[in-house]
Amino acid sequence: MEESIKKLDAFFNPRSVAVIGATEGKGKAGAIIFKNFATNKQRGTFKGELYPINPKAQELLGIKCYKTLSEVPGDVDLIVVIVPSGAVAGVIEEAGKKNTKAAVIISAGFKEVGNNELEEQVVEVAKKYGIRVLGPNCLGVFYAKTGVDSIFLPEYKELSTGKEIIATPRPLSGNIAMITQSGAFGSAALDYLAGRNMGVSKFVSFGNKCDASESDVLEYLLEDEETHVVLIYLEDIKSGKDFLRVAKKVSLKKPIVMIKSGRSEAGARAAASHTGAIAGTDKIYDAAFEKTGVIRAKNMNEFFIMGKALVSMKPAVGTNIGILTDAGGPGVMCVDECETVGLTVNKFSDPILAKFEELKENGKILKIAATHNPVDLTGSVVDDQFVVSADLMFQEKSISGIIFLGLHHMPGLQETYITGVAQIAAKYDIPIVACDIGETEMALYTRDHFDRLGLPAYSSPEDAAHAMKALLQYGGFLQKNCALDAYIAEYNKRKAVKQ
Repeated sequence: MEESIKKLDAFFNPRSVAVIGATEGKGKAGAIIFKNFATNKQRGTFKGELYPINPKAQELLGIKCYKTLSEVPGDVDLIVVIVPSGAVAGVIEEAGKKNTKAAVIISAGFKEVGNNELEEQVVEVAKKYGIRVLGPNCLGVFYAKTGVDSIFLPEYKELSTGKEIIATPRPLSGNIAMITQSGAFGSAALDYLAGRNMGVSKFVSFGNKCDASESDVLEYLLEDEETHVVLIYLEDIKSGKDFLRVAKKVSLKKPIVMIKSGRSEAGARAAASHTGAIAGTDKIYDAAFEKTGVIRAKNMNEFFIMGKALVSMKPAVGTNIGILTDAGGPGVMCVDECETVGLTVNKFSDPILAKFEELKENGKILKIAATHNPVDLTGSVVDDQFVVSADLMFQEKSISGIIFLGLHHMPGLQETYITGVAQIAAKYDIPIVACDIGETEMALYTRDHFDRLGLPAYSSPEDAAHAMKALLQYGGFLQKNCALDAYIAEYNKRKAVKQ
């Protein structure tokens, strides 16, 4: 790993942090960010030294305050900057003399508003001292494991009634890295991921990307053992050549799912006024993503659906899938969506069809069940019928994956089929995703139970189809580049450790 990439480690594992512009006061960015670090230090999560910088305060939250960064004793690994844009270059100059390795510039008022010269001045000073910079105009970093949290959005908000509720939750540690050019989308993503119990390894918001770019962060994450999947939101790519090189290298070891916004002319114009991004021709991006193995999500829903599937389930090769259901209508909807995204749902082979007939004759499944694919066990299904049917479907050599649409509403179902299907799935290399439709207790319980057993579960047939598409698309890329076996071996190794 190059020295410039190694320096990015200071964003996540700093031995000391100075918050420039730390303050008190409800709703102020400097107050929220400093409180994040102070609270995490009190909890024992953040173990480094913490220095608030404010010329008008003696102490903040019981911690000694310094008038300037120069007054801080010793070196400072990471600074978080929340001061007016005109003062930022001076702060970076001070930081250089404190042997600072990295700076998160929260401050706005640079390239995104046409102030290019001021941003270039900051870059010039940072380069002089070898300081890596995130921002400006960003949220910076969240890393639950070490308590680094430069997000200026409060975790809790107080309603007019006085009740305090979670507003911008911080997810638990996990295996999804989230990097984003948009701070607002990044905070919304954290909210979504926390709400869906999807853990985050690293979160990075880099705003204007005056220094550290998507390619730099990707290269850092390549060697990060905690990160198994990378989710990226971008409005432009800083260096196409670097991105092509790094993204291909990362995709061979861990999947990348990306939203590249600014596809339309109006969207590109909005991106330029948002982070100073210059959008390229969208077809060029599509070609680049295909070449590098990046899986492009068309919208936010796909983005998270794909990320969840790829972090939970092993990929495979092919396009043909099997569908197992107890509900005819949702089964048809799933077939339609599979065809739409380029998957096929073909009739099973004669040997498997014959075995399904044996199950009917032996009373293991109902004689009225449809078994050609989709397999519809009807509304009279019971738990064991799902399990025995799933086991048989996994033996069909023509399919590359299974979508399980087990609607919980049927009167003969309890919940033992959830564990039963998961146990059967563990015996085979074919990926499976689950779906249960509904938003009340049993549906939420069912999907959560599947998730905890390692089978990604969704609330619609369409979502399940898109999840399966991502698994097969990624598997195809790995196979094309002779990397599938190595990836599966690493996946199985990680899964064995968890068990």
